[in-house]
Amino acid sequence: MKLRINGEYKETQSKTISELLKELDIIPERVAVEVNLTIIKRQEFENYYLKDGDTIEIVNFVGGGGLEFKISNLKF
Repeated sequence: MKLRINGEYKETQSKTISELLKELDIIPERVAVEVNLTIIKRQEFENYYLKDGDTIEIVNFVGGGGLEFKISNLKF
C-alpha cells in the first residue's frame, strides 16, 4: 500500500496506525496522528485501518527547555 506520510510517499505493509508507527519506530504515546485531515484518537490507533492513498501527518511532541513545549513534524 502507498501512503503519503508527512508529505513524502512511502510503501508499507502496515494495515493499522499502530503497525505503521511500529514500522517507523515511533512511540505512539509521544505523537498525534492525522489521517486525511482527521485527528485519530490514540486509543483508536490499533483498530484504525489505513487505505491505499491515505495522507497521514504524524506530529511528535518534544518536551524540554524549561517551560517551553515544542511540536515538530517527523521527517523520514
